[in-house]
Amino acid sequence: MRFPARLMRGAPAPLGATWDGLGVNFAVFSANAHRIDLCVFDPSGRREVARFELPERTDEVWHGYLPDARPGMLYGYRAYGPYEPLRGHRFNPHKLLVDPYARALHGALTWSDSLFGYRVNSPRADLSIDRRDSAPAMPKSVVTNDAFNWGDDRLPRVPWERTVIMEAHVRGLSMRRNDLMPVERGTFRALSDPRLIEHLLRIGVTTLELMPVHSFVKERFLIERGLTNYWGYNTLSFFAPQAGYLAEGSPHEIRTAIRRLHAAGIEVILDVVYNHTCEGNELGPTLCYRGLDNAVYYRLVPEDERHLINDTGCGNTLNLSHPRVLQMVMDSLRHWAVDFHVDGFRFDLCSTLGRESYGFDPFCGFFDVLRQDPVLSTRKLIAEPWDPGPGGYQLGNHPPGFAEWNDRYRDTLRRFWRGDALTRGDMAARLAGSANIFDRCGRRPWTSVNFVTAHDGFTLMDLVSYDHKHNDANGENNQDGHSDNLGRNWGAEGPTDDPAILTVRDRVRRAILATLFFSQGTPMLLAGDEFGQSQNGNNNAYCQDNATSWLDWPLAATPAGQAMTAYVGQLAALRAAHASVRGRSYLYGKRETAPGLLDIAWYDAEGHPMTSDAWNDEHGRILGLFRSSTDDGPADTTYLIMNTGDEDIDCILPPVSGEWTLLLDSADPTRTGTRSDRLARWTVGAHAVVLFGFTPDGRHAKGAADA
Repeated sequence: MRFPARLMRGAPAPLGATWDGLGVNFAVFSANAHRIDLCVFDPSGRREVARFELPERTDEVWHGYLPDARPGMLYGYRAYGPYEPLRGHRFNPHKLLVDPYARALHGALTWSDSLFGYRVNSPRADLSIDRRDSAPAMPKSVVTNDAFNWGDDRLPRVPWERTVIMEAHVRGLSMRRNDLMPVERGTFRALSDPRLIEHLLRIGVTTLELMPVHSFVKERFLIERGLTNYWGYNTLSFFAPQAGYLAEGSPHEIRTAIRRLHAAGIEVILDVVYNHTCEGNELGPTLCYRGLDNAVYYRLVPEDERHLINDTGCGNTLNLSHPRVLQMVMDSLRHWAVDFHVDGFRFDLCSTLGRESYGFDPFCGFFDVLRQDPVLSTRKLIAEPWDPGPGGYQLGNHPPGFAEWNDRYRDTLRRFWRGDALTRGDMAARLAGSANIFDRCGRRPWTSVNFVTAHDGFTLMDLVSYDHKHNDANGENNQDGHSDNLGRNWGAEGPTDDPAILTVRDRVRRAILATLFFSQGTPMLLAGDEFGQSQNGNNNAYCQDNATSWLDWPLAATPAGQAMTAYVGQLAALRAAHASVRGRSYLYGKRETAPGLLDIAWYDAEGHPMTSDAWNDEHGRILGLFRSSTDDGPADTTYLIMNTGDEDIDCILPPVSGEWTLLLDSADPTRTGTRSDRLARWTVGAHAVVLFGFTPDGRHAKGAADA
């Protein structure tokens, strides 16, 4: 196109690059810049073909209009202003900047010293200024047209109490799927594949939680080490998708995948990282926010504004106390919710988002704005309720409307099935939805997102195969990752051919999965745990973009993998069929659901109600849980028995007038359907979970076949 001599005035809203059919309006915020230039590049992104000074500034927004510009145009910004690090200002017009509102990026970042606003080898460090042009090393922002035919797409809106989450990585889900074309593996196109969707349905997944898909940067130190940032918690752009997750480069591939998942009744939640960016601390590169207005976008150390507050452990902390930064986060969330039909968000280090200058506040600006937003308040909202900053552990303290990752559940369940003494009391609280943590302000049991494994830590197979982490491949001398994983190898560290050890490991895995699905709260499954995924003991595989992290689909096709996958589907079906298992309301043993039936009660191996002495018996290995719920109509009643010991134990069932039906025995999942109105005793196998259904009128209880 032929470029005019200067831009037209344009408008200060909306922020970003907006095509109106006749041209493009550019608008970018900076409170402290003196001037901002728009740089236009050729289709390759290598050559700058035009540069314009944005002609207008309205309410700290710089804007201009370029007639005849079209979607696909590549551009970037250069910001002029004071380079005064001691006052928090780091403007450097020699550095090309990504538009914070860019909907797509072209090209990959190429690490170079020119990306830094200061002379990297200068003895004055960041107090110096670097005048090299960073454009050749920078990705370029792309003007987009987001129009898409959504047809009859509808959000599934799965009720929280029926939600089963799977946490997964877009790339890792399909890189080892040999039944896909190579170009499709590791992309959103693979998420559209009917075979993957059928697998999710088979194991009862209602909600797919995807690890970060926002465009992110691979750290320089990892590249130099021959590694990469695989997880993606290092955001460059909160609006643009990671280009490597698109088979042919179009964001519409994401929309197509979401539309097909929705058609199958499966929700999509995004793991989002609004607590920090990829620009690191004061010695990090100048890629976007630092160059546009460092003193506004980041929290700076009071009285020492050269340095950034590092509540995230990642070098910087976004300043959500500033209205324009808060607006950017909210605009990003609405972009994904409205333009991509995303069903919800999991907020990484959410305590950071709730921290004002005086500390964490559940009534901070971010939470207030999010909870009243007419769109976002209707989506599923999940908090990771901690960060490394002062007072950062805030489990149970997030506002109503949020679910929270419950690490107390994770750690308790691991200790319980490892066989630790005196864990039955804490396990009882976790089974009952962690009411002691969350039952306030009308919050429900689903508030507790129950998980045993997640991307950060051991897989389930590794949890029962390793006593210690084995992170040598990460290149940090095994110093990274948590050291106390509460795992147990059951006789050998790592892989073994010993059939006795393998039998115990399988039993414990099945018991753990049964406990997860039969606990009140929202179960979250780590992708691959359904068939035995292993990371060879690596509990911090953030830099392993290889077979260590990619799902082992050949393993899933083995008889053992298929059997465990079918077992997980069996658990999900039982959870769906029994209101007493999933529980929409907290149970306290004070309400009758039928004559003589309380909503919850705890029993020992002899069928006696648990006493204080029983709870404190360090040799006790049996925990029986009686639950009865009328959430779905007539009382649904189940009895759960767990044996963490090394020996089979003969247990007496609670005395009731009616019929018990065996719904599941994790020691032998094929053994179901046993029922008798006089069934009063059952041998619970070592490291096993048994679930019974009860009906007082003699009709058989609902099992997996009835779900």
